[in-house]
This record gives sequence, structure tokens and C-alpha cells, in this order.
Amino acid sequence: MPSRRRWKITSTMNNLKNDTLIRSLLRQPTPYTPVWLMRQAGRYLPEYNRTRKEAGSFLALAKSPALATEVTLQPLARFKLDAAILFSDILTVPDAMGLGLYFVEGEGPRFERPLRDAAAVARIAPPDPSGVLRYVTDAVSEIRRALAGSVPLIGFAGSPYTLACYMVEGGASADFRIIKSMLYSEPALLHRILDLNARSVTQYLNAQIEAGAQAVMIFDTWGGSLSHAAYAEFSLAYIHRIISELRREYDGARIPSIVFTKGCGTWIEAIARTGCDAVGLDWTIDMGEARKQIGDRVALQGNLDPAVLHSSPNVIRAQVANVLNSYGAGSGHVFNLGHGIVPTTRPESVQVLVDAVHELSAAPHL
Repeated sequence: MPSRRRWKITSTMNNLKNDTLIRSLLRQPTPYTPVWLMRQAGRYLPEYNRTRKEAGSFLALAKSPALATEVTLQPLARFKLDAAILFSDILTVPDAMGLGLYFVEGEGPRFERPLRDAAAVARIAPPDPSGVLRYVTDAVSEIRRALAGSVPLIGFAGSPYTLACYMVEGGASADFRIIKSMLYSEPALLHRILDLNARSVTQYLNAQIEAGAQAVMIFDTWGGSLSHAAYAEFSLAYIHRIISELRREYDGARIPSIVFTKGCGTWIEAIARTGCDAVGLDWTIDMGEARKQIGDRVALQGNLDPAVLHSSPNVIRAQVANVLNSYGAGSGHVFNLGHGIVPTTRPESVQVLVDAVHELSAAPHL
């Protein structure tokens, strides 16, 4: 089996031509607010759709390091974004566990073998990042080489609970009836799944760091569907564990971590206590109030409503200004959407957003 040492890439912050993202995540001074966007490489871009058609399917696209590199770089060719994010999917980890991931057009991801009992759980184990997930780490390394130090590369994974939602439900769910039934009737079984996922995600993110990721993000998309007590026990505790076991430095560079829980409004202080460097916020939270609560401990990322991008350029600029003004002057803010770009967004609207962030944030940071 190839040694993980061969993934090593020099990654000191000083080698970056644009290090505003890393500095903001570490709450260091920056000349303006950096901006990147969740799903910035996606179906709203015609060039992405052409590449996906060439690949034949989403999975074929994601599993080709060369094509994943191509689509990761596509939005940076259009917009002056301050970071690239690995093109992949949070479900690569359960797919590598042998659950049989496939996609149904118009319906999203599905698993052939969902986890419904102890016997099914006993058959899975954390996948080796240097084996079945090697295509991801190869993509990370290839993207880093292609970026040539222009901007940092963000790696990512799904949270243990969010992954479990798909693994237990067998796909997307409107009410999470199956996993919540397991949570309340067989909590020990769900904890076994979450433990496996936490070990898998920790190994996976550390492998991405060794392959060249300069920051990492945990997407807890469905943690917000839990009750307050259940969130603490079944989602946050495992995120905390992952953060505590992540590589904080690699090859002389500090590697910041971001945690994003959609619907996290009542938990942002608890998230900040996990040891992450930044908390991602959805659009339901006031940026200024969040800064008052936790901005002296972590950076904040977010949090424009993605629906704003369907408005006119003047409205987009005004809404960008509202988010920036709510945060206020000073470092520690990474501009982003409160969730991913929707496919019906016009690329021209993204251009307006990126330009507005750079233009309107420059003065407060001088």
C-alpha cells in the first residue's frame, strides 16, 4: 500500500499569493473580507454542466482526480474568489464503506444497503483514505499543484450525524423518521454508527491535510433537525471529538477548521467551544449578534441567504452590505452564503456578489 508520505506538499502560508482566507480564519488582520461560496463549483455554471456530461455521471466526475480538478478550478477562472474548495461529496465516506451509493435524477443520493440493524453495522469499518478513497487525496494533490499557490484549498467532510442520516434513511429524508426512531429506541446502535463515522471523518480529513488541504470544513447539514439535547449528544459531541484529533499544523503551516451546522442558531456558543477556528452561520442568524456572542473566540463565516442571488444587482449589493455592516470592522469574517448556491443562480449574480464583497469590505479593514 502506498505511503501517505508521498501526498506531502509544501503548504506554508507564506507561499500563498492570496492568504486572506487563512488569515481571516485565524482572526489576523486582512485588507478586505475574503469570500468563497458553498457549491461554488456546481450546476449554475455552464462549463461545469459540460464537464459533468463528459464524465457521464456525478460519481464518475467526483471519482476522476483530473475532472475534479477541472471543475474545482472553473469558478476561480470566472470570479476573484479567495479560496478553492475540493470538488467532491460528503457521501464518499459511506460509499467507501460499501453501502452502494447511487444517484437518482431529480431525487438525489440513495444507498442500496442502508444501516437498519446491528448486523449491518457490524459489517462496516472506517475506510482507508490511502485505499478506496485514494481518488480524493489524489484530487487534493492535483488541485494544489494546479492552484500554484494562488489561493488556499479547502478540504471537507460531512459530520458523523449528517452522514448517519443518509446511511440509516437510505437517502434524503423529509422527516428523518427512521434515524430518529433509532435515536430514541436504540441509541446505543446509533452511537456505534456515529463512532465509526467519527473515526472515518478524522482519518479522511487528516489525509486531505497531508495531501495538501490548507483548511478543512465539517458540514453538519442535518444537525439542526435534532432537539437541543439530542444535538449535543448525537452531533456536537462527535464533531468535538473530530476537531480534537485533527492535525492543527502540517509542514509548518497552521490548518484552520470550520464547523457549519445548518440551523445552528441556539448552539453557536457550544460549537465555538469545540476548538474549531471558525463557525459557519446560515442566513437565519444575525451576523452582528453572533459576533457579540462568540466573535472574540472564533472567526465567523457566512451568511447571505442564497435566494438573494436571484435578485437584481442593486439588491445583491445592498444585502452584501448588510452582512458586512452587521459584522462590523475588523478581521475574523469570511464572507459566504448561508448554504450552497442553488442551480438556478445566474453566474452574473455571483460576479456581482464577489465584486461587492471585495469593494465594500476594503474600507473597514484599512
